[in-house]
Amino acid sequence: MKKETVIEMRDLSRKYKSKVAVKDISFEVKRGEIFGLLGPNGAGKTTTINLLLGLQKPDQGYCRIFGNDSRKIRGEIYRKLGVVFEEKNLYIRLNGFQNLKFFADLYDVKHDIIYQLLDEYELLDAASRQVKTYSKGMKQRLLICRALLNDPELLILDEPTDGLDPVSLRIIHNSLLGLKKKGKTILLCTHYMEEAERLCDRLAIINKGALIALDTPGNLKKSLGEEILEIRIEPAEEANITVIKNILDSGDMVYDEKNKTILLPLNSPGIGRKIDIIKEWADIISIHSREASLSDIFLKLTEC
Repeated sequence: MKKETVIEMRDLSRKYKSKVAVKDISFEVKRGEIFGLLGPNGAGKTTTINLLLGLQKPDQGYCRIFGNDSRKIRGEIYRKLGVVFEEKNLYIRLNGFQNLKFFADLYDVKHDIIYQLLDEYELLDAASRQVKTYSKGMKQRLLICRALLNDPELLILDEPTDGLDPVSLRIIHNSLLGLKKKGKTILLCTHYMEEAERLCDRLAIINKGALIALDTPGNLKKSLGEEILEIRIEPAEEANITVIKNILDSGDMVYDEKNKTILLPLNSPGIGRKIDIIKEWADIISIHSREASLSDIFLKLTEC
């Protein structure tokens, strides 16, 4: 049985003056999917969400949500949506319960659901505290509770776990998987590869506004991944990395700056010579091989 298309984008483009934010993006999201929209900061993820919600108009192409043009969304469509924007727009002088009650009354939702959500997201004990006393993770959980008050068919999350603690990550991830089991559709905007690999059925990777990959996490690793040689180094100077790249002249080399690690395909031509060159310009801490991860593919595709 063919699944209903909840989100459809075709040749979507948007410019701000001379800057291209989104360029010719096309994909579909089916009912019951957790669909990941991945990309580095500034890749165009938030603009894509704004276009989908009708908050901005495309210069070219179109978006449809539940079959409706995003430029003409009406109230009945918005009632099917739950949205968590990247900005934490809570009423910090109100307590957790009051924040949810305000929106529950707007949706004409019974207050029983407030207690259920606060309990599920482990916020019940903090419900009477002002939100300004909440941790970052607690605020994010409260935002998701707010987005779920109207029992939406489609949940849109823009970087919902950015910088969160492990407890909040566990609660949010388990909740999203639970929502999927109930048949909800989720569009998850993230730059965390481990999160995307664990949660998402399919992924769209965008970079500099363009769609550069679209598939399941498993298929992306199978088609684009290869066994990796991971060389952890301690360069005398960061400039040495540029020197290493220039000498190697290797298009298959990726430098993971955060972990101070050079990544090379194990079958890279002249791998022994390349290791010798790296030794000349940096202290090698460790070398080991492993299967390619989604993070490796992301780094390779986005040239980060």
